[in-house]
Amino acid sequence: MTKEPVSDAAPIWTPSEVAPEVMTKAVYEHYPRYGLHPSFSPIQGSASDGDRRGPLRPAVLSPARSRLSEAMLARVLNFFDDGLFAIIAVLVLSDGATHHTLGLGFRNVCPIIFGVLIGGRSLRAFGAYNFGRREHLGIHLGTVLMGLSLICGLSLALAQIFGDNAFQLSMSWCQWSALAILSSHATAWFRVRHWRAKGRLTPNVIIVGATQNAVRLIETALNTREIAVLGIFDDRLDRAPVSIHGVPVLGDTTRLLEHKILPYVDRIVITVTAASQPRVRQLIERLRFLPNAVTLFVDIEGRDGGQDTLARMARLPLHQVSGAEFDDRRIILKRTQDIVLASLAVIIAAPVMAAVALAVRLDSPGPILFRQKRHGFNNEPITVLKFRSMHHATADLTASHQVLDGDARVTRIGHFLRLTSLDELPQLLNVLRGEMSLVGPRPHAIGMKTGSEESARLVAEYAWRHRIKPGITGWAQINGSRGPVHTPEAVRERVALDIAYIERQSFWLDIYILLMTLPVLIGDRCVQR
Repeated sequence: MTKEPVSDAAPIWTPSEVAPEVMTKAVYEHYPRYGLHPSFSPIQGSASDGDRRGPLRPAVLSPARSRLSEAMLARVLNFFDDGLFAIIAVLVLSDGATHHTLGLGFRNVCPIIFGVLIGGRSLRAFGAYNFGRREHLGIHLGTVLMGLSLICGLSLALAQIFGDNAFQLSMSWCQWSALAILSSHATAWFRVRHWRAKGRLTPNVIIVGATQNAVRLIETALNTREIAVLGIFDDRLDRAPVSIHGVPVLGDTTRLLEHKILPYVDRIVITVTAASQPRVRQLIERLRFLPNAVTLFVDIEGRDGGQDTLARMARLPLHQVSGAEFDDRRIILKRTQDIVLASLAVIIAAPVMAAVALAVRLDSPGPILFRQKRHGFNNEPITVLKFRSMHHATADLTASHQVLDGDARVTRIGHFLRLTSLDELPQLLNVLRGEMSLVGPRPHAIGMKTGSEESARLVAEYAWRHRIKPGITGWAQINGSRGPVHTPEAVRERVALDIAYIERQSFWLDIYILLMTLPVLIGDRCVQR
């Protein structure tokens, strides 16, 4: 079941999480002069339900894993345009060869090859991939047209030198290329506009510290809409306002650490001034264990760096303190790797999956698939799919009692499925939906316990596992840390291996892990999962 985005009809906080809002409002009412505090001249003093949502929050909150980077989109569209130039060149030259009226010697082909080579670069030089927030469609297409004019002008000038045949071929290539590229960019402009409206191109930010820096940041965000500030948290609630320019103060950092808004947050920004170094260090130490990226607002004395800060925040990074470093190329490559390999795996494994599904159905009553809520990227709850290996009546949705050797809850076919890891095959669908990756830390059930203690409380860095998408297999699995973790030491070992993977992940490491997974499973059949 796909995770539905949170909409206006479904508030992101539960009744138990309203306490900080009530407390903040009470503070404001008890100290009405806060609205006149010199450090907070822009503060609004009301706190209606509408105000609590804030003016920058998008209509629909989407998980951080679905956020798109403008830089990434520019690279993808640039690559797509290069492909269009090349495809049209092949079609034009093929048509010329078919009709025998035009020879395809070097003189005729050279101008078109030249145009293909400079095509994407010229468009990039003219800013055709910027898609400014206030840029109208006509202005954008005009920019694209200027880049195309340069490309076609140089190609035709070169063709003129080589003769009539070359000029005729180049003219055909230029006409079809211009039509295709303009259509491509018009479509992209509308898609970018749609994604912006849905909040998928705007980083969601939480501010820690109701300071003057927070005021500057929010003012700039309201003017540029480069980021969406969802809320403010401050440990000094006795001094904090109800809101800053309508952006609500939602509580202290204790409330932030457990707030349900975190899976939708791309970045946590500490806006406490540099002069308060002990407080900054304390906040960094407290927040560094979250999977979300944590950054410091750069407070430059005597300079209004708001606009520059916003631009750098939207394109990553600011001054990053903790969290995963994002590389657009690696993200695109990893997602492409997941889609291609998972699609092939689904096709190849389809007969096996059909046989397993039939065996599960015949072995014991209950559904074929077992659905369990687990933590995904940024602690987002995702529904992970597995073939059911337990009796339906004894299924453990929260993994409060992990499976032991000879566990009576496991069915006859379930023992075989766990021994061979065939129960994990449906997670290929989680990969195709974008909730998981082929390689990454294994997703654990929400609230999973090791003994009587919740596993997440045994290791401070546990949430670091969620700084990337969870995987079907991973570095921990091929290094012996598979299946249940029954002791605190086993939890610490699993987390250490997962963090080691996150810190050194790469395309080739993923390929190595995938190649090693099957031999490890075959050689480790005694392990029960």
